This record gives sequence, structure tokens and C-alpha cells, in this order.
Amino acid sequence: MTILSIIIFLIIGGIAGWLAGLLIKGRGFGIVGDIIVGIIGAFIGGFVLVFFGLAGLFGASIISAIIVAFIGAVILLSIIKLVKKM
Repeated sequence: MTILSIIIFLIIGGIAGWLAGLLIKGRGFGIVGDIIVGIIGAFIGGFVLVFFGLAGLFGASIISAIIVAFIGAVILLSIIKLVKKM
């Protein structure tokens, strides 16, 4: 993994986490929190798409990576929100 790929990974995670934070909580979680949520969301989104057989649906562009990470981040934040209500 090169430094450029790490930077792109962090940017995608930050964008996805920020968008998910806006959707679920109404605001973001700061730069570090958004990146963490986005990166974990990317793993969750990738797993969910593979599980349902939709892995090839989005392709291999940066936009598709943001969409997959966003889907996973929304799932993650929804689960966290449900757990906090209990």
C-alpha cells in the first residue's frame, strides 16, 4: 500500500463518514470520527454487498467506493443509535 492509496482511503472514509453522520445524527463527528466511521463502514458495506450478491453492482471507481462506505457507515450508525436507546 503506497502513501497515495492510504491518503485516498482516508479521504473516502472521511467523506462517507461525514455523509452518514449528516444523515443519521444531523451533523458529523469531527474529522477523525468521520474517517473512523467511514473506514469501518467500508468494511461493513463491502461485506453486506457481497453477502447479498451485489458486489459487482457499483464497479471500481472512487464514487462507488464512497457509496459502499456510505451504505456501511449508515448501517453502523443505525446500529449504534439503536444500542444507545436501549
